[in-house]
Amino acid sequence: MSSRIAKLGRWLRRRAANVMVALISIMFASFILQIFSRYVLNNPLGWTEEVIVTTWLWTVLWGAAFILNEADEIRFDIIYSNISEGAQRVFTVITGATAAILYGISLPASYKYVSFMKVERSAYLHVPINVLYSVYIVFAVACIIRYAWLVFHAIRGGKPPVTDPANIRD
Repeated sequence: MSSRIAKLGRWLRRRAANVMVALISIMFASFILQIFSRYVLNNPLGWTEEVIVTTWLWTVLWGAAFILNEADEIRFDIIYSNISEGAQRVFTVITGATAAILYGISLPASYKYVSFMKVERSAYLHVPINVLYSVYIVFAVACIIRYAWLVFHAIRGGKPPVTDPANIRD
């Protein structure tokens, strides 16, 4: 059962990476189209900037939610890397619980704000702003789940996340 869940998790992570590749491809194509239109045709396109900004936002938050490992995250780990495994678990519980609680506290207000933005539309594409910013809600929920899992794993005595790039084994 556990291997099936792990296999499903790896498959879902690859699909999330595929979404990121598609977003980056759209961003790149829009960027090239904007350069060509602006400098060759002397007729800049406004909608390409909107697509670039939106795909960048989605790429960053989508990737942070579904692609990054704990070791990939930027953190101040000078102390964490030099303490015992038990102390690392305590730090993981404290920081993980704090992050999950803070994201959880902010989630209702974030959801209300994103929902409220359905009254606004983007300037060129006329897409409702709530659709453009909905990725933040996905990101926040994914972070809550990730940190809750880290806390659960640390409380059960699992190995703390590896943060030293020299010790990472994929």
